[in-house]
Amino acid sequence: MRSTTLEANVAGVRPVPAVPLLYRLLREPLRRALEHLFDFHVEGVEHLPADGPVIVAANHHNYLDGVVLAAASPRPIAFLVMPRVWRATPLHPVLHRHIGSIPLNLSRPDVGALRRALGVLTDGHAVGIFPEGPFSVRGRLEAGLPGVGLLALRSGAPVIPVGIRGTYAALVGRRAYVPRRHPLAVRFGAPRRFAPAGGRAARACATQRIMDDIAALL
Repeated sequence: MRSTTLEANVAGVRPVPAVPLLYRLLREPLRRALEHLFDFHVEGVEHLPADGPVIVAANHHNYLDGVVLAAASPRPIAFLVMPRVWRATPLHPVLHRHIGSIPLNLSRPDVGALRRALGVLTDGHAVGIFPEGPFSVRGRLEAGLPGVGLLALRSGAPVIPVGIRGTYAALVGRRAYVPRRHPLAVRFGAPRRFAPAGGRAARACATQRIMDDIAALL
């Protein structure tokens, strides 16, 4: 399924591979390890379309969120990734390029990242975004940044809200980023669609609706 709205906004953007090699090799072993060590539980995955463009929007506490969301999703997700995460180690840029991550600069409006995300969506893939931007350091849902509303309005793709529980408690106060054993859960919500619109008020409204949907899943 392709979106005419997306095709009207993006042309000539190189698509991400449908199923990157690392997803094929690591997803199932990772999920089994999470289930064994962290009592990992997933709900509502039936809300995630099996194909076609979709925006997956989740709350964000730390690096574990991307790990558990990738393990929970039956289809690969191209995540929008901040520079400090993209360059966390010398190997991270290679990893992110391989799995189709999209680098995102939060210090200014990043038109290039928006175009790349729209390109992934127009090719029928899933884009993952953490609307709070940087990690929440207080263990609670923060206000969403307008980028998620802009992406939803510009693309017309359905937005799947996701509530991730347990990642904050698993890592708070830990050294070397090694999580303690703590139950982890991912809950997918029903999709929400937005009619294409422009303007700051429309972006703010769409963003708030998405954040309210995420809050209802926590």
